Amino acid sequence: MRNLLKKITHPFLRLGLQLYYVKPRKYSYEGIEVIVHPDVFPPHLTLSTKIFLDFLKPIELNKKTVLELGCGSGIISLYTSKKGATTTSSDINPIALKYLDKASTKNQLAIEIVNSDLFDNLKNRAFDYILINPPYYPKTPKNIKEKAWFCGNNFEYFKRLFQQLPNYISENTNTYMILSEDCEIKKIKNIALQFDLIFDVQFEKKIIGEKNYIFKIIQHGGVN
Repeated sequence: MRNLLKKITHPFLRLGLQLYYVKPRKYSYEGIEVIVHPDVFPPHLTLSTKIFLDFLKPIELNKKTVLELGCGSGIISLYTSKKGATTTSSDINPIALKYLDKASTKNQLAIEIVNSDLFDNLKNRAFDYILINPPYYPKTPKNIKEKAWFCGNNFEYFKRLFQQLPNYISENTNTYMILSEDCEIKKIKNIALQFDLIFDVQFEKKIIGEKNYIFKIIQHGGVN
């Protein structure tokens, strides 16, 4: 019944998002404000961004290095910068990065902005924290905007991510990913395991009947 309900309601959710995002919209958190372009992942009507931000609140980030991989609006990156982190924000969407650059200046929060498809332009870098709010619906994206939602028919996004990620994980790295019970978590975990990566639940929250999980991704054998 739940899956049937999801299939019925998702088209309405997508229509609602299209109508709501016919123009750029403001989004704010803890005194930080960003402008979200219609072609950028929307934190307003989705749950994951707010949950991730709340999860980060009690974590001591002062003088830590943080990478937000696929930053979208960049509100998470700006928040980590406000908490004293040296933050790098990456995304494949140039519109997202342009708007984030403006938000960085407006909020007087310094971040490094990098145009990168996953780790392609982040080679030989090391971070204390890697934060990932991934696309997880199994469908081939037709454009840059859809890459924020769809991971490919065969979960190609996760295959590339988990292939690259071990090169950036050490005993000093905390890698966090948020996923909804609405996605195929078991499938994603199985892909990670192919690259000797496992998920450890750090946080879960249920809002409007949907449970979201924040996982720590660790190397099989407990390297970190």
